[in-house]
Amino acid sequence: MAINYNGDISVVLDSQHRTPGNLRAFVQASIRSIKTGKSSDVRFSSTEKIDVVPMQTRKMEFSYKDGEDFVFSDPETFETTTVPPEIVGDAMNYLIENALVTMTFVEEKAVSIELPSSVTLTVTDAPEGIRGDSANNVQKSVTMETGITVQAPLFIKTGEKLKIDTRTGKYMERA
Repeated sequence: MAINYNGDISVVLDSQHRTPGNLRAFVQASIRSIKTGKSSDVRFSSTEKIDVVPMQTRKMEFSYKDGEDFVFSDPETFETTTVPPEIVGDAMNYLIENALVTMTFVEEKAVSIELPSSVTLTVTDAPEGIRGDSANNVQKSVTMETGITVQAPLFIKTGEKLKIDTRTGKYMERA
């Protein structure tokens, strides 16, 4: 959720409700400011009032990279949104042209990107497996089209399409 904290709109990244022994209960939260992009840990007492700011989620399509920034377009209205690399984060390792993502907006500003659970990427560099090295489940490092390296079985060759888990960054299967 997004909240109005000290006159600045912030996105709640994580929250925990705590009740220490003989003290009053409080909520410990990690929040990130939309304006500055800085994260901080804050405590809210059980009597504190918080203003919740509405958030919208939309399916967006990755179009291209413009310098450091990433440009996404809405598949229905074709409006473009430019997102800085701080918000994209590790998702940049799985973004290829026309990839669909779920983007969260607060006051028409993108605040987070959620990838699908798996993506299909093409292998750009796969070294040859060593002959006679197939007794165990041996893996080799292959480079994908986005630049990340993934551990894959020895039989994978350059040019093949692989399904990669975006949560763990591991090889799942051939696509």
